[in-house]
Amino acid sequence: MSAAPALLRLSWTQPEDLAAHALAAARLDGLDVSALEAELTAAGGSLDAPVNGATPVPASRELREVAARITDAATAMPRPSALHEREPDRWEAMGLHPAPIAVRAGLSERLRGAWLGRAVGCLIGKPVEKIPREGIRAIAQSTGRWPLRGYFTEQGLDREVAERWPWIRRSRPTSLDGVIDGMPEDDDLNFAVLALVAQERARAAGAAVTTEGVAQLWLEQLPAGRVFTAERIAYRNLLAGDEPAVAAERGNPFVDWIGAMIRTDAYGWAHPGDLGTAARLAVADARLTHRRAGVHGAAFMAGAAAAAVAGATIGDAVAAGLQCVPEQSRLADAVRLGRDIAASDLDDEAALDELHRAYGHLHWVHVLNNAALLAFAALRGHDDFARGVGLAVAGGWDTDSVGASVGSLLGAAGGVPQELAAPIRGVYRTTLAGFDGIAFDELAARTLALTEEAA
Repeated sequence: MSAAPALLRLSWTQPEDLAAHALAAARLDGLDVSALEAELTAAGGSLDAPVNGATPVPASRELREVAARITDAATAMPRPSALHEREPDRWEAMGLHPAPIAVRAGLSERLRGAWLGRAVGCLIGKPVEKIPREGIRAIAQSTGRWPLRGYFTEQGLDREVAERWPWIRRSRPTSLDGVIDGMPEDDDLNFAVLALVAQERARAAGAAVTTEGVAQLWLEQLPAGRVFTAERIAYRNLLAGDEPAVAAERGNPFVDWIGAMIRTDAYGWAHPGDLGTAARLAVADARLTHRRAGVHGAAFMAGAAAAAVAGATIGDAVAAGLQCVPEQSRLADAVRLGRDIAASDLDDEAALDELHRAYGHLHWVHVLNNAALLAFAALRGHDDFARGVGLAVAGGWDTDSVGASVGSLLGAAGGVPQELAAPIRGVYRTTLAGFDGIAFDELAARTLALTEEAA
């Protein structure tokens, strides 16, 4: 008898799983969804949102239909007017005018450091994505690499620890010390490349980067299987015929998650010191998939990146990012909390405890917890790349994404230690058409060309 075919449980798209996420998002926005919760549970559904994107067993057709209806209803519920007033997410509505920063000599080297830092930071966190803080520490301690200051290894890993906290399956063959051979594909790097291309295309056409242009680029260049959470929902909606301006809105419970924040470094890199332009382009990109805090995360990161490659200190880069988001927003609150904890007398572990007390109720891919961790880790590691990235990963939320973002800022500010840069051999392995095996030096040179055109 032949074996039954394996199930394709595509993450972040199953109706029975999206419904719980949609209800959780609505509750966080202050909405009463008790009636929808009762409807879902009466149909046999769960209110526990799956941590990793998809439950292993498909639901019945009846439950899927109910869950799809609940997801659409919960995501379509009008958010409180006070939330919209506190968190406008169109650049014009934000009314922000961040002051430009002078660009110091050495831009070319800082751009190279930013690209390499993003890659190395991502790669350090890649094998332990989805593993909580407890497991990350157990693995690092078992292999003699705690506190974390570099790549993970299997050498010396206790079998019981390995069984309790298994590596991410796709990352294990490419991302552990001793097997790394170039930078393996990751959305944290794919999106940086695509933001570079979006700007090159816009410049060639004598136009600005737009949400519509980003959507077209994705459909032409980005494999659907290489997007997740809000990006996957928006991609699905584009294929269903939704216009880019509204693709983020239908059935998308992830509009306040981290996806847009990981996409926008290159807008800052291409506009060193020009915080306003960097943030404006980041918002145009982010609105394809996100709203409110999700958009603000993108604007913050673009502003911080623009300051870092201009030659600002990490403290000034974080302050620059804050100039690019509404002062009263939840994202600004999160960044300020991370900044304040970094400046406190708490040791690193106690500081991470404080961050988890404040934001431990959020999903590990939400933007607020990760933005607070980003600010904390970058500031604590302001002059020590390995320490900063290590703290970003040890924080235990979106390890590869926060590692990448912190690595981007620290790499721009002070470069990447040679022992961490060497294993990736300066190249990127990706399924993006025309970019497999591209050198980070070439990506940095193309970014520099954009800055020269702008000047």
